[in-house]
Amino acid sequence: MTVKDLIQSRAEVFSVSEDFTVHDAARYLRDKQVRSVGVLNRQGKLVGVVSQSDISDKVAAENKCPAWMRVSEVMSINLVAVPPGTHLDECVLLMEKHAIYHLLVVDEGENFRGMISAQDLLRLIASDEKARADMLESFIFSQR
Repeated sequence: MTVKDLIQSRAEVFSVSEDFTVHDAARYLRDKQVRSVGVLNRQGKLVGVVSQSDISDKVAAENKCPAWMRVSEVMSINLVAVPPGTHLDECVLLMEKHAIYHLLVVDEGENFRGMISAQDLLRLIASDEKARADMLESFIFSQR
């Protein structure tokens, strides 16, 4: 299974502008019920990622005012991105290698197509393992 298979049914790509205030970004994360979003520049190109952790660590923990700070001041810029054709096994390895919980999806034209999370991958792996167990159980008990 590839990244494209995983994200193709999603209706929305979550992102904010680098000009957003941190306060607006935090509200967006809350309203969309996501933990991390891509940050786009004025031309619509991906320039970073902002997460709940960034806001907690770089704003709240430092007692800074989120209404006065821009997302560009707190976003992560060391991006790890994959094309839509990447196999999910490779995604797991990349997340482990870089100690990250989200991978950005960027197409050949460098357009931001969304993110996949460790939770997405865990959900898929658990579902696959459940299907295998059910199949094995069916095989074993049909032999009796």
